[in-house]
Amino acid sequence: MGTLHVLDHPLLQHKLSILRDKNTSVKEFRELVSEICTLMCYEATRDLPVEVVEVETPVAPAKVKKIAGKKLAVVPILRAGIGMVDGFLTLVPSAKVGHIGLYRDPDTLEPVEYYCKLPKDISDRDVYIVDPMLATGGSATAAVQFIKNYGSKHIKLLCILAAPEGIERVRKDHPDIDIYVAAVDDHLNNHGYIVPGLGDAGDRIFGTK
Repeated sequence: MGTLHVLDHPLLQHKLSILRDKNTSVKEFRELVSEICTLMCYEATRDLPVEVVEVETPVAPAKVKKIAGKKLAVVPILRAGIGMVDGFLTLVPSAKVGHIGLYRDPDTLEPVEYYCKLPKDISDRDVYIVDPMLATGGSATAAVQFIKNYGSKHIKLLCILAAPEGIERVRKDHPDIDIYVAAVDDHLNNHGYIVPGLGDAGDRIFGTK
């Protein structure tokens, strides 16, 4: 059974408060999204297995811990998820990057796929799906299913903000998935936006509002 992790680190919450502010510039917003993802990556990789190896320090041999051969992949949901990739790679530069392109039908609010490109060995990797907003949960649920269809069994979802409706949808459709969020907001409005939220993350990252 997957777990919902609400990350309450003071640095994370401080950066999130600036992210929400409508007066935050595109440049600063983009940088904050990346920094927040780095902090979230730190928490989401806490359970990676380690092995003991020996190295020579300048003083003496030492038994130390290294990650035990795990291969990782980060998969942003286009387009806003792109803003989180560099933050993840800051900590895990060897991770491969896939891309899933989805847009939300304005009438049904359901996701429509337009692009999917994943590493060939995706089934052998621990996969971290990233998207700033977990609103209706439709896009996240679809992205998880695409990756499962390629044989991946270890998948986590990292979103900066979530609505209760989105969390419920992902947990209903994929009860095995761990979800990491910086905050759970109040509800969705009639347009499928998270309230109070931070607006359209893609528009604010790319300056297209």
